[in-house]
Amino acid sequence: MGVENFQNAPAGSKRSAKRARVLLAAKLQTPFGEVDARLRDLSRKGALVECSQVPAVGTEVVFIRGSTVVPARVAWAGENRIGLEFHYMIDEHEVLVHITRRAQPKPESFRRPGLKETLSEDQRKVARAWGVAVGINLPEGKG
Repeated sequence: MGVENFQNAPAGSKRSAKRARVLLAAKLQTPFGEVDARLRDLSRKGALVECSQVPAVGTEVVFIRGSTVVPARVAWAGENRIGLEFHYMIDEHEVLVHITRRAQPKPESFRRPGLKETLSEDQRKVARAWGVAVGINLPEGKG
């Protein structure tokens, strides 16, 4: 799963920054060591992170995702999720740099060429072979 989208915060919410829902591997440096985590939601000001060891509210941690390393404070904590408030705003696109939408390859064209269209040598060979298979002789040199 990649980035779903950046959303504006709902009306009446304390959040003012756009947020992106993601599912990416991350790490947290905590007072009890480095913890593997899953980044679930990201904005310039903070993140929602899932982890097996949950630091207490107010704990200072360091959020690590790729080359982005940012100090943060645990703003809230749940059963296996925490909300981080970054000490400074980040460029969320720097964190998401590895996520790109892959361009879909153009499908191979299987259309019939037009009557006045010139054919490549390979196309002429295929046309001749087809003509022989169905009993049609194509004139030589036409294409």
